[in-house]
Amino acid sequence: MKSSASSKAKPRSILPGFGISLGFTIFYLSVLVIIPLAGIFVKTSGMTPGQFWDTVASARVIASYKISFMTSFFAALINLVFGLLIAWVLVRYRFPGKKLVDSLIDLPFALPTAVAGIALTAIYAPNGWIGSLLEPLGIKVAFTPLGITLALIFIGLPFVVRTVQPVLQDLDNEVEEAAVMLGAFRLRTFRRIILPELIPPLLTGFALAFARGIGEYGSVVFISGNMPMKTEIAPLLIMTKLEQYDYKGATAIAMVMLIISFILLLLINYLQWRSNRRVITE
Repeated sequence: MKSSASSKAKPRSILPGFGISLGFTIFYLSVLVIIPLAGIFVKTSGMTPGQFWDTVASARVIASYKISFMTSFFAALINLVFGLLIAWVLVRYRFPGKKLVDSLIDLPFALPTAVAGIALTAIYAPNGWIGSLLEPLGIKVAFTPLGITLALIFIGLPFVVRTVQPVLQDLDNEVEEAAVMLGAFRLRTFRRIILPELIPPLLTGFALAFARGIGEYGSVVFISGNMPMKTEIAPLLIMTKLEQYDYKGATAIAMVMLIISFILLLLINYLQWRSNRRVITE
């Protein structure tokens, strides 16, 4: 009986200190994540339901939500395609200046967001290098939702490239060669063999780029023009409320953005889990 009980016992970890590390992790997350987020709900709870609804459902706030979420979604969607293309080129091909191109991918991580916003505004303004060429064609980038999307593409591209790139490097080329030898065309080989392996990292990169875009402020505030009902993003509206000492109104808007972002990220994580499960079963 004693031997059977010991055989069913869960083996202890080789590395000790699980309790201490778990306690430190919970404490760290509580101080940096849980408590600040809980403060948003606590501060907003001081509003009556009518005040809360009047704040978060006003026409100006709804317009800022639409601009923030729509531009972030389309920017992440564009990065999903071109991030995969760039990662594919960096992994599968050799060309002069490859290391330089690979290092430039991380530039949005290191570059201050305000600098990126000023640079994009200077380039795409009607009197800028590219904006002056687009202006005669009737294409206006700066101070439009298109400019906001462009700024979010710039800051979100590394998230997709850096999540897809390691997976492409770990793919076995022999499987692709075997598929080609068996008569599969390149498109079918990509769709049936390569793409299923890339769907989880693509969804992860999309989620990271989308989440970064929703909360982005520095690179967008310059190129957006900050026109209410047209190009005003939700983070800027929160800053405006704070400057007016309307702390409850700012936290109410932030709480709605937090809830919507959390739901969308849960949905993306669920899709990622489904795709991982499908790959394992196949």
